[in-house]
Amino acid sequence: MRFEVLDMPKIDGPRLIADLKTLRAFGATGTGVVRPTFSEVDMAARRWLAGRMAEAGLEATIDGVGNVIGRSRNAGPAVLLGSHTDTQPRGGWLDGAYGVMAALEVARALPDLAIDVASWADEEGTHWSFLGSSSFCGEDVVGDAGVDAAIAGAGLAGRSKARLEPGRYRGYMEAHIEQGGVLEAEGKRLGVVTHIVGARGFDLTFEGQQNHAGTTPMALRKDAGAAAIRFAHAAQTGLAGVAGPASVWTIGRMAFDPGAPSIIPGRASLYLQVRDTDAGQLRRMEAHIEALIADHDRGGPCRVILAGYDDGMEPTAMDEGLQDHVAAACESHAPGQWRRMPSGAGHDAQILARRLPAAMLFVPSIRGISHDFAEDTADADLALGCQVLATAVASILGR
Repeated sequence: MRFEVLDMPKIDGPRLIADLKTLRAFGATGTGVVRPTFSEVDMAARRWLAGRMAEAGLEATIDGVGNVIGRSRNAGPAVLLGSHTDTQPRGGWLDGAYGVMAALEVARALPDLAIDVASWADEEGTHWSFLGSSSFCGEDVVGDAGVDAAIAGAGLAGRSKARLEPGRYRGYMEAHIEQGGVLEAEGKRLGVVTHIVGARGFDLTFEGQQNHAGTTPMALRKDAGAAAIRFAHAAQTGLAGVAGPASVWTIGRMAFDPGAPSIIPGRASLYLQVRDTDAGQLRRMEAHIEALIADHDRGGPCRVILAGYDDGMEPTAMDEGLQDHVAAACESHAPGQWRRMPSGAGHDAQILARRLPAAMLFVPSIRGISHDFAEDTADADLALGCQVLATAVASILGR
């Protein structure tokens, strides 16, 4: 693909960092941020962001699901840039927020081009994962009373919902912190995302017999907690034998009932999640887990029940043409200091990719930490990523 930028755009790095720090103040808690979707502080942040978009000359609105959309007044073709500003229950200050503020800074650096900016609602799933980007793509949550109540409580009931305008965009692009340690470990400053992983989740229940921990001989026990631990060990070792190079798996939740020191658990539960960029590999891991569930259920002494299954998201490939523009911009600004890589986390880009060519750009996460108050990225890397994004956008729009 031809890459040419005749008039290289220049972003204002200090302005970007200042905006990020101002946004950080909405829900600041120690070094992190607590800004769950539709909370009072989240809505205050959205109103502030809409104001910053308007100051940049964009037509700014907050729609009926909380999306903050800044639409360029310039004629198309356009590029859509964005991410999210909601956080995890104990979140970092850059997850999502960086992509939104970098998008706004690119729009300010290229005022003569059609660049729309979005902060999508509820990417983190406080009420419904990817609520905002899904709604924008016409995939509304219908009939969920909890979501409707949260929207009404935020004062958004009755507002119209922003929709993707057919034919307006050449693509969607999202800058993001890596949320892992690959770039830092390899001494790279930028990552061009090739794929976003898909995920499968297995919610398992183990049913045994609650009993006295002192008077019940080991041979007579139906210990649901022990059954859950045996299964977890089998999954941990067995999945390693069928995994691909990009496979990861996590048991992120385990609980024993009633959870008392002197009671043999009569019931236990665990949640196992697997992720991979290859759909076939996900199916192989899924089949292995299903066989493992059946084996442990047959073997006893406790029942093993698949209480819930989450097919999550399918793996999503980023557009190769847009990737090439981003890669060329990386090489222009940081020769040899970038790499192509998959995303192990989900992003709004995988929703937009159903309707538009999509691409993502990563900047390093210090010590690979995210979804934690310790999340951070060097200011110089934040500015570099934004500059690369601006250069790539200018190339895509033929400036």
